[in-house]
Amino acid sequence: MTAAEDSALADRLWGLPEPTPVPWRSGPWSLEIRGDELADLRYEGVLVLRAVRAVARDRDWGTVPVEITDLGSDPTSLTLGLRMSGLGADLEGTLRVVTEDGSLTVTFDAVSHTDFLRNRVGLVVLHPPTVAGAPLAVVHPDGTRDDVFFPREISPHQPAFDIAGLDWPAQGIDVSLRFTGEVFEMEDQRNWTDASFKTYSTPLALPFPVLLPAGTTIAQSLSLRAVGSGSAAVDVGDATVDLVDTGAEVPTIALGASTAPDPAPSDLPPLGSALLVELDLRTPSWRAALDRAVLDAAGLPLDVRIVAPEDAELGAVADTIRPLQPIRVAVYDAATHVSERGLVAQLRAAMADSHAAILGGARSHFTELNRTHERLSADVDAITYSVTPQMHATERSQLVESIAMQREVAINAVRIAGGRPVVVGPITLKARFNAVATSGGPGAPADLSAGYGAQLFDATDPRQESTALAAWTVASAAASSVAGVSTLVYFERWGPRGVVDAAGRPYPVLAAIEGLAALSGLPLLTAASPGRDALWAIGARRGETVELVVANLGATSRSVRVAAPGMVSHELDVPPLGIARATLAAATS
Repeated sequence: MTAAEDSALADRLWGLPEPTPVPWRSGPWSLEIRGDELADLRYEGVLVLRAVRAVARDRDWGTVPVEITDLGSDPTSLTLGLRMSGLGADLEGTLRVVTEDGSLTVTFDAVSHTDFLRNRVGLVVLHPPTVAGAPLAVVHPDGTRDDVFFPREISPHQPAFDIAGLDWPAQGIDVSLRFTGEVFEMEDQRNWTDASFKTYSTPLALPFPVLLPAGTTIAQSLSLRAVGSGSAAVDVGDATVDLVDTGAEVPTIALGASTAPDPAPSDLPPLGSALLVELDLRTPSWRAALDRAVLDAAGLPLDVRIVAPEDAELGAVADTIRPLQPIRVAVYDAATHVSERGLVAQLRAAMADSHAAILGGARSHFTELNRTHERLSADVDAITYSVTPQMHATERSQLVESIAMQREVAINAVRIAGGRPVVVGPITLKARFNAVATSGGPGAPADLSAGYGAQLFDATDPRQESTALAAWTVASAAASSVAGVSTLVYFERWGPRGVVDAAGRPYPVLAAIEGLAALSGLPLLTAASPGRDALWAIGARRGETVELVVANLGATSRSVRVAAPGMVSHELDVPPLGIARATLAAATS
């Protein structure tokens, strides 16, 4: 199929159209225009930068929507007219690319037509995760230079500050990047399962939010130079997936309680190993949420996550949940979104006569666990964090590229856990709440007539109903299933963020959840080269056979040979953005 046909098929399978990428080439440089993003900047075919884009972020770090008002190009230049409007912003400007004498320069010029309370306005640069561990020279505004490395393990804090320029190698190419118009710094976006390191303007040490008065102009630029001759990755045709034994078990699969409005569908069967319910003690609806979760669980144990102010008394909520015999209980500080020691100690004392495991970690993202795990109580029984691929961007590529980073995050979480089991989740398409907001969140009624939590935060992604989400979920499970991860918690039981709708009718992702749940507890096999060619696989030994599921996150069908130790290999076709199952029989001598 052509690129346009691939894009049209992906639109249909995801159920949400996106702009068709537009390629542009000038001499040795090439890139793709994906909406307002300059993506996959390459020099002689070698990936140099994952993306460049101009962004405006409001006081709650919301990204202002961008409209492309004009697009023009010639052999040496490319110009995008931009209109950034919404969330209180109204900016008009241009993003321009020029190549000259082997260099590529991107300039961003804009004017604000209104007063805007902003956290950031300017250029951001995304470096691909493949540079992890590579040498990095950081050039400062005063001309001094620090020789460091891109972090190999996920860095909890910024790897580089006070940036005027960066130099690094990429597949035999020496890359030089220089900035003007603002001081930049870098963060490791793998913390949020983004497939990138991000170099951005407006250092976080400066105060925010800050008023951007009407009439203010913004002017920033970056210049890229590359020297050398590298080798670009070559796409292969048919693929082989070699599964290896891990010595671990397939994680159990759990679901989140629905946060959708009443009424709930009746007679839903139990699904998975447990039902996770979040109780925000700051709202009057927490008791109603707990009561409904008990019904939705249909006899399954509860995994209770308590959100509490620092000075909360946990005795009353402990008295309420203890008779329900939850399998796990965690508590998070409502301000920091992590399990602070005082609250954990109070919870353990209040649940002293319960068999529930006491979890500790982050309600929000791996980021907060990575930054604060030294503050965790040493006696928590397990470690937990949540996952959403859409902290910084919402494009389809963001969802797909997040999968490999979920593997990196799981490996780092297991390292932090130090032998304790890791419970990953909730894993949701959109964030359930804004962990970095500087303004107040939505209120909540005492009942569930309007829903609660994620429902009130407008955390619904229309792709929840898509065919492609089944493949994404299998890939996510394959990525996160590393030795040390005991449980994966996905989505909600029902509703617009669920595996069935509010009437109980199944979404395509239900079949993926049921298939993964059927493998839970069996000896785990994972691919020796996970994610190769956009293929992810998870397998389990059942008696003398190996059962496996392969997910294809590409927009073209793939012919795949699957193999496992001691088993007869098998050929199967995996549909685009789909899944395929196989059972491997034991090889005979």
